[in-house]
Amino acid sequence: MKQSYIARLELFVTNAQQIKQEFPWQNASVNRLAALLYAVEDKMANVQAIRLYHEMVKDNTRGFSSFRGTSAICIAALLSLSPQPQQQLANTLAVYDLLKERKFRASDYLVIAAYQIAAHTPYDQYAAAIDRTQAFYEGMRSKHRFLTGRDDYIFAAMLGLSDIPVEQGLEQLEQLYVTLKPEFFSGNSVQALTQVLVLGGGDLASRVLSLREAFRARDIRLDKEYTLSSLGILSLIPYEQQQLVSDVSDTYEFLRPQKGFGGWSINKQELLLLSAALVSYQYVDDVRNGIIESTLSTSLTNIIIAQQTAIAVAAASAAAAAASS
Repeated sequence: MKQSYIARLELFVTNAQQIKQEFPWQNASVNRLAALLYAVEDKMANVQAIRLYHEMVKDNTRGFSSFRGTSAICIAALLSLSPQPQQQLANTLAVYDLLKERKFRASDYLVIAAYQIAAHTPYDQYAAAIDRTQAFYEGMRSKHRFLTGRDDYIFAAMLGLSDIPVEQGLEQLEQLYVTLKPEFFSGNSVQALTQVLVLGGGDLASRVLSLREAFRARDIRLDKEYTLSSLGILSLIPYEQQQLVSDVSDTYEFLRPQKGFGGWSINKQELLLLSAALVSYQYVDDVRNGIIESTLSTSLTNIIIAQQTAIAVAAASAAAAAASS
């Protein structure tokens, strides 16, 4: 691994430790996500700023608002990295209310979707972006009623923010789903995988399957429930497969013995997800040289946030169920 990449991994580990220390009672997966958001910007985590904007979010929302839920530290970290955090929060709250008016249901996923739209859309185009988000969501739901739910809000927003024609995008999603579903166990994860591939502009089903086998040969399973979309991200990167596999494996092996990344702290699938994310960001840095599509560069952060949010919400739901039993 290059020394610059090792330095980023070390920064990620340090950030994770600092954020965990500052927010010990917050969701561990979301804390690691916040650490990642800073690390890929090559910045030391500013825990004071995250704390400040976490309090600002609470000051501007009611007691049971989803903004105070599992994703709270992620939103605070995003705000702390924003050039205009107060305006960004106000815009996000406005978009959130507009989405709820369209019958989107309150959740951590809707909070992230609202942030995406507010961050990447001019004020006078909110309605158009929400129209497209709703069209993609309803189109997916019409095809897969029992698979499509609140966990698809983030991807629906990303598709809505893209320049992909709605009907064309929905057709591509379905074609990829029909092709890939027989290869994987979880239909919900396959739907997330197809969303990544369509966002990346690639019909790369064969590369996904080939890359899966390359990882399996190294005893690395990226075809599980929460990491399958990572396999999609890596499939979009135009690099030799064995190099990608080696880089993910090396990153995993570097992180596993670090404090806070052992088996008692983080399970294998989440650590693989983070390893694949860090490798993807490293390659996306090559966008400056025109090697990788800029659409992948702009979508990557939101895809990683969607993945980590799914893990965090699942863990929070499991903990709540255990507590009530």
